[in-house]
Amino acid sequence: MAYECLLLEKKDKYAIVTLNRPPANAINSKLMEELDDAITVLGEDDEVRCIVLTGSGERFFSAGADIKEMGQGGGVIGDTSGDLLRAHQALTVRMDRCPKPIIAAINGMAFGGGCELAMSCHIRIAAENATLGQPEVNLGIIPGYGGTQRLPRLVGRAKGLEMLLLGTPVKAQEALQIGLVNRVVPDADLMTEAGKLAAKLAKQAPIAVKMIIDAVSRGIDTGIEQGLEIEAEGFVKAFTSQDALEGIMAFVEKREPKFQGK
Repeated sequence: MAYECLLLEKKDKYAIVTLNRPPANAINSKLMEELDDAITVLGEDDEVRCIVLTGSGERFFSAGADIKEMGQGGGVIGDTSGDLLRAHQALTVRMDRCPKPIIAAINGMAFGGGCELAMSCHIRIAAENATLGQPEVNLGIIPGYGGTQRLPRLVGRAKGLEMLLLGTPVKAQEALQIGLVNRVVPDADLMTEAGKLAAKLAKQAPIAVKMIIDAVSRGIDTGIEQGLEIEAEGFVKAFTSQDALEGIMAFVEKREPKFQGK
C-alpha cells in the first residue's frame, strides 16, 4: 500500500505505521484519511496481529493539527457542520476498538491531535525525550479528537483538567507517573522495545485478545452488571475457540502454544 502521509512496514506478524509529514508530522485531513484506511486494512489482515504507530524522525511523533491548513480555513476548521471532525473522531474510536492491539511508540513531541492519536492506542511507550500535551486552549480552541474525554479517563479528572485548561505539556517521566504512558525507554531503544512488545502480543491468542479489547472498550464506561455481561459474552467466544483448546493442551504438555486465531 502506498500512502502520501504514512509509511507502512510489515514485520513478522505485526505492522509499523509511521506518520510521515516532516518536519513535524502535522495532522491534516489527508493523513487522517490514510490512517483510517491503514487501520481498517490492517485490522482485517489475518497476517497482522499487532500494530505499532509512530512518527518519522526523532523530534516529533506529531506536533498536532496542521495550523497552516487551519489558518487557510481548511480541514476541520473549514467544515462548519462538524461532519469532518466527527469522522476523525470516529477513527479514534475505531483505533480504540481495533481487534488488534495498537502500540503508540512516542518519539519526541505528541501535542494536540498527536497526543489524541497516542491516547487512542491501547498501549503507549514513550522515548525519554517525549513530551505530551493538549495545548489547544492556547489557540483559543479545544481538543477535537477525544482529548477532553480520554485524557481525564487516563490521568484522572483533576490532572486532566489542569493539562487541558493550562495547555501544559508533560515530559515522559511525568507522563509515566500519572498513567498517560505505560513505560519510558531510552530514545535509541524506542522502536526496538516497541517491536519486542509487538512480537510478544502477536504470539497471544487472537480471539482472546480481541475479546479482551472489546470487553474493556465497551465495558469501561458502563455499570458493573453490564460490563460483566460483556465479559461473559467474550469469555464464551474465547473458551469455545480452537485456540483455547490449544492453550490448555500446551499448558498440560508444558510447551509453547501455537495460536491460529480460530
